[in-house]
Formats: sequence, C-alpha cells, structure tokens
Amino acid sequence: MAGTTALPLQQYIASLDNSSLPKLLQVCSGVYFQGSIYEISGSEVCFSTGDLIKVIGIELLSVCCEDINNNETFELPINHKGLFQVVPEEMPYATLEEMMSLRPVGLESCLPFTFTSHSKITVGNFTLGAERALTVLSIERHEGKEDQLRCQIRGQQEALADVCIPLSSQGEFRECESEERFTLLEIMSSPCLRSRRFRLMNTTKSERPLALSPVYQVKAIMNLRKNILKFPSSLEVDVVDVTEMCDDVNFVTPLSLTEVFSQPEESFPVVAKILEGPETCSLFRCSWLPELSKNTNIIFHKTGTSAMIVLTSLKSRKTQQYFLVSQQYGGRFRKRPREFNSVYELYVAAMQAPGLKVSVTRSCEEDDKEGLPALSVGEQLEVVRLETTELPCESSLRQKQVVEALLCQRLQEPDDEEDDDDDDDDGDNEEVKQKDERDDIFLPLYMQGHFVELITDNKKYKLKDLGKEFSLPLDVKVVSRDTELETDPLVGFACLRIEGAMLEPTIQASFLHRPDHCFEIPTQWLSMSVSFTQEALPWPSGQPPKCNVDRVTEVTDTFFYEYRRQGNSDEAPPPRPPKRNLSSSKSSEKSSKKTSKAAKSKHGPDKRVPNKELADLTLNSKRRPPAPPPPAILDDQPPPVVARKQAAVEMKTGKALPNTYVGREESMQQVKRLGFTNDDDSDHDYETVDDTFAAVVKKAQENSMFY
Repeated sequence: MAGTTALPLQQYIASLDNSSLPKLLQVCSGVYFQGSIYEISGSEVCFSTGDLIKVIGIELLSVCCEDINNNETFELPINHKGLFQVVPEEMPYATLEEMMSLRPVGLESCLPFTFTSHSKITVGNFTLGAERALTVLSIERHEGKEDQLRCQIRGQQEALADVCIPLSSQGEFRECESEERFTLLEIMSSPCLRSRRFRLMNTTKSERPLALSPVYQVKAIMNLRKNILKFPSSLEVDVVDVTEMCDDVNFVTPLSLTEVFSQPEESFPVVAKILEGPETCSLFRCSWLPELSKNTNIIFHKTGTSAMIVLTSLKSRKTQQYFLVSQQYGGRFRKRPREFNSVYELYVAAMQAPGLKVSVTRSCEEDDKEGLPALSVGEQLEVVRLETTELPCESSLRQKQVVEALLCQRLQEPDDEEDDDDDDDDGDNEEVKQKDERDDIFLPLYMQGHFVELITDNKKYKLKDLGKEFSLPLDVKVVSRDTELETDPLVGFACLRIEGAMLEPTIQASFLHRPDHCFEIPTQWLSMSVSFTQEALPWPSGQPPKCNVDRVTEVTDTFFYEYRRQGNSDEAPPPRPPKRNLSSSKSSEKSSKKTSKAAKSKHGPDKRVPNKELADLTLNSKRRPPAPPPPAILDDQPPPVVARKQAAVEMKTGKALPNTYVGREESMQQVKRLGFTNDDDSDHDYETVDDTFAAVVKKAQENSMFY
C-alpha cells in the first residue's frame, strides 16, 4: 500500500458515483477490524485488517447532520421535506471566480445570488463603491472573451442598473445571507453545495449551523462470501483504493448444491472446488462420499431430474440395508409374497391393490368377547371390503360396541376325489358347491395376525415397469443383475421391498482421476459448499468421455426414516381395540372361581394343583415337610431303629428301586407293584409316613422337570 492515502470510508464513498464503479478497497484500520462482527439491519458485517472489498454499487439512504457548535449528530431521510438555507462563509473570497466555484452546478437555477465587496470595484469607466450589494443575474460567456457576471445594483431612489464584472476581479468578496432554500436531495446532488453549511429553517434548530454529509448503502462482494454484502458508509473504517494494483484479483463465490442446480445449462461441464464438505453424519453410505472432502476438485457434468426408487432389505437380517436406486437400473426383478403382521396391514394393502389373497401362517384362537375369529395355519383368505360389525355384549343393559372389520372369504381347496365324483353334476350343483366353498369371516382391524400373500406371477420385470403395473410397497427379488455395473449390491438378497418412488433433482458428477465414472448427487439430501474454478477439463476440447453412472446408492436408516416422515405425515394410525367392561370381567372372574371351587368339592382335589406337601418341596422353597411326632418311648425299651425306605423295599422284593428320572409309565408300574396307591376318592388323606413321603417326592420330581 505504498504511495496510497487512507481515507475514512464515509469520505471515500461520498466522492464516488455509480459510473466509476467497481472499486477495489482494502481495509487498513478502524473500529471494524480484527474479525469483529457487528449486526447492522439484520446482517452481520465482519471486517479484518487487510480484507479486500469490491464495491459494486452505492445507494443514498440518508443524510447525517452534524451541529458545528456542539458536534451532535442526527440523521434525516433523503426524502425529508424540510428546507435548508446556506450559511454565509466567514472568510472572504479573494476572487469572484473562487466565490462562484462554490455555488451549485447549474447556477441559473439558484439565482439571484447576492454578495458584497470590501473595496471599490472599477469596471471600465464605471466605479462601484465598497460594501455595495451586488445581485448576480447570470453568467455571460462569449467565445474568445473572458467570462463575466451580469450583476444588478440598486442606486439612488431605488433605481436599478446592470453591470458586467469579470470573474478574474480581485478583492475581498463576501456572501450575503440569501433567501434561497434547498432540499436535502438538491444539496446532496451538488458536490459544491455538499461542502457548505446550512440552517434547517422549519425547526427550532434553525439557528444552528449544520454540516451535511450523505450516508450511502454500499453494495460489495468479499472473498468466500455467498451473498452481496450491504453495509452503511458511516462505518468508522479507513480504506485504501487498490483498484489499479489488484485489478486481477478473483473473488470466490461459494455455492450450495441447490444453487449449482439452478445455474444455466451453459455453465456445465465445469471443474468445481469443494469449500466445505458434507456433514460427518451423512444420509448416504456409498464409495464416493468419503472423497468429497475440503479442497478437492470435482467435475459437474450436468444437472437434471432423476426418477428414483427407495428399496429396503428384510428386517430378519442382522443389519437392515436401504438403497436409493435409479429407474434406469438394468437388472430384472420377480415379485415376492408380502408378509403381514396385522389385519390393518391387510386393509392398507387391499386398498392399494383390490383382490388381495393371503394364507394364514400362524393359528389364532377364537375370542367372542374381543370379536376375534379362529384362524388355522394354511387357511386361504380373500379380502373383500371393509365393513362395520357389532361385538357380543354380556349385558342387555350395556350398549353394543361397533367396530370396523375386514370382510374376507375363506377359500377352500376341494379334494381331488370329490372333484372326480362330481364331474357328472349339473351346473346348479356347481354353483351351490362354489357357494359352500366360500365362507365369510370378519377380521377386526385391531386384530393381530400373521399372513403371507398368495401370488402366482413368475414374470421378470424391469424396475420402471414395476411402478407402472403394481402399487407400492411391493416385495421383489433380483433374478438378474445389472451388467453395466461393476458390482451390483442388490444381488443376493432373498427379498427387497420397494417402499416408494420420487423425482429428485440431481447433479451428475465425477472426480478428476476418473472422469468417466459418474454418480448422481441428490441436491436436497446432501449439504456442500463449492465454487466454480477456471481449471481446464481433463479431456480434449469437445470430446467428453462416455460416462458410466452408478445407479444404486446405499443410504442410511436416517435417510429412510426422514423419507417416510415426509411421505406419511398425514397417515392415520391403526385402530385400537375396543374397551372392555371391567365390572363384567371381574364378575366373570368371580363366577369362574366359584365354579372351580364347586368342581373341586364335587370331584375331589384338582390333580393339577399341588397339595401342601408338594408346595413345601418346590425349588424356590427348600423346606422339608414337618416330621411326624415320634412314637412314645418306654423307659425300659430302647428306641426303634427306622430302616431306610429303599432298604425296606429291597427286603420285601429283593430288588433295588429304579432311578426316579426314568419314564413316568415305568415309574408308575413300579410304584403299583410295590403297593403304593393314591385313592383320590377316599374321605381321609392320612397315610403311613413312608408311603406319603414316597408319593410327595415322586410328584416333586415330576414337577421339577418343568424348570
């Protein structure tokens, strides 16, 4: 910056006009430097020492008025309707030319103009006395002669006379207070008036001399700033004009992918530099994503709108995968039966494709209170329509509940023998037979179930044909790979589900080291910042390479959930089951308890419920049954020796007892042979100690097999 002069920004901008732009300025000092950020009119302004600012436009916003006496300032809008009067200068002018040079451009519009001379003025044979008031009427300009002022002088008895005075006349000339009035716009449009002092005539501040200075809104661009920067010229910044020194400086303008997509078609192909790469937690999981790093150059071939399909793998795999596939994918698909885990899923699928037929894959027991019918594995159902049905009511006083249910028809497969026997039946019998083979059944929408779709279509389809002929979602399998892809990631999946389709604005791109290997970047799902460069394309002019475009892009679960959220934001949730009457359920429980007690008293103890001795021998409670009271011992007799049970049995039979963990039938036969019987109809339940203990141990061992 040697040989240059630093000026305040306000002063420098005031000296410019739009015809002289653009101008290149460099910040050298001031309040707004060293990275300080200030918010002005909703936009941040950040200037650092050494920053380059390219001024491309200025617009007059307001006028800053400074009181000369106390240095107070205030701003007035440029359309302020007040009028201003020029304050005469205290210092006299040495020549008329100097005095007239400070008048507004277009003198005729600001006349008449009055001044006085401190000394006599001699013009030819005519002499004007000192301190005489002269009113300038016009400027006389003649080719080859000196310019003169035609002035009017008031003589004796108010007589008026005209006189021409050369502009080169010297003396002490002072302005007289004039009755002229100017608007702010008139003052700001004249560089000469702009340097004068004024009084505001229609306010209380009329006696205060004011210095007026324009405040411009500066439009500029800076390096690495995306938008045009706007800031007022009143910022306290010193700048240097370096337009001639740095005329070849190229300002980099960052562009988002959406802005790149909106560029004209003539801008492509182009080499762009990545200024800011994608976020770490990206929505894509593909080979080209890690290479989109900062300062990497990339080729943008063209822009367009691509039809894409969202595919998901089965949830049964360890990690579920998601793919974004172009409709230009060249592989072939075959339909796969869909699985449904509820009746509501059947209803949604049937609304999209009427005539849905399914097979039951898991049995379901009948529940009249909940309105759930019985289903058996292998039953085939055809979805007919949605209807309303009433649930059975336990009390006549209670209002019946009406629920939505799916009307289906059971499809019964006739036996081959019956078909052979009925070949000779007439047409009426065949109609009756078809009616008998179809049984209506109502499935409430809240019912859980397991079904699989019945399909007989083995045709191979292209991806773009599947969306035309079938409604989505649709389960498919790749039966032939896309031969134009190096590796087809969709091959090998037992089943893929087509979740939906979308039209996506994309940019076809590639890297410099492989310009023919292209991929499509969805602009609305990837956030990047790039700038166009002047770098040459890596192929001969006019001979672009034949591009091979990746048609399968793996995405993350975040992408899929965001896609589902945008597409199904208004979808209603599945219905909830109806509320049951708690009082009726409690009464039914009490009645069931009463009936069970009555059954126990009538038919004896329930064999499924363990008695007290068995409950004491459960695995959770390791207590043994209380020992019976010892027999009375006489003082003159020794206590009896109780033989072990196994030894007693061996003494009776001469054989050892088998292992108690063998089959139940063999154990029961051994127990019967040894004389252990269980009389459930007996009125008493006391037995000998050995017999009771053996029966209790056997039951405990049988129950322990369930743990």
